[in-house]
Amino acid sequence: MTHAKPRRSALYMPAANARAIEKARELPCDVVILDLEDAVAPDAKETAREQAVAAVKAGGFGPREVVIRVNGLDTPWGRDDLAVAAEAGPDAVLAPKVSSAADVAAYRAALPATQSLWIMIETCWGLFRLDELGEGVAAWVIGTNDLAKEMRCRLDAERAPLLGPLSLAVAAARAHGLVVLDGVFNGIDDDAGLERQCDQGAAFGFDGKTLIHPRQIEAANRAFTPAAEEVDWARTIVAAFDEPENAKKGVLRIEGRMVERLHLEEARRLIAVADAIAARG
Repeated sequence: MTHAKPRRSALYMPAANARAIEKARELPCDVVILDLEDAVAPDAKETAREQAVAAVKAGGFGPREVVIRVNGLDTPWGRDDLAVAAEAGPDAVLAPKVSSAADVAAYRAALPATQSLWIMIETCWGLFRLDELGEGVAAWVIGTNDLAKEMRCRLDAERAPLLGPLSLAVAAARAHGLVVLDGVFNGIDDDAGLERQCDQGAAFGFDGKTLIHPRQIEAANRAFTPAAEEVDWARTIVAAFDEPENAKKGVLRIEGRMVERLHLEEARRLIAVADAIAARG
């Protein structure tokens, strides 16, 4: 599956904060996640829900995707969140702490068939059930903070304890043809650490990174934007395979390098993403 839509930077915005929502309409992120869950205190849940729905209906987010992260179905707010989110019609609804196919089915049943469902992979059980979690969803978002809490591991910018789970999640997402977004970096003022972690996530193959502060957007966009030389090479691959004499060939020698037809789909995806980013100016 080709994912041409850029999701380099997905910024969590607390939906209880009206000023933050308004600001999000002007930020250079690819995705705005209006958060009803972790970033919202219990006494502000209903206000956050109302403001998220109003923001989606009002629009004005330009090319940015708008996602509502609801509270879990095991909370007092989850079902109402899902009901109003389904009616508002954001680009996607993001469900937290999904650990089984039954969890996915419960969220899926509460949403219209046409509503895109994203889910958080942030529990130990979820890691061991990744193969169950690909049906009926469009994207996975890794919740590294919750995952680290369950594992009782200590995280720094390099995230050594999570390298295995992160790599496994990307591989499983690709097997299911899903978008997969990396977890957040907590060091708001640690620019060097953020840059290392963004580069790490891009190297792992994530489509982008979830963020907790607007000042993190630039680093994420930079890390997950295809390099010019990569795009040029991708165009060379596509042009070579498009030559009539190469229509049935599985392997080509291009500029002294062996290129298989299996590389063609990735080359086309890379070009599509680069073109979509360029179109945003």
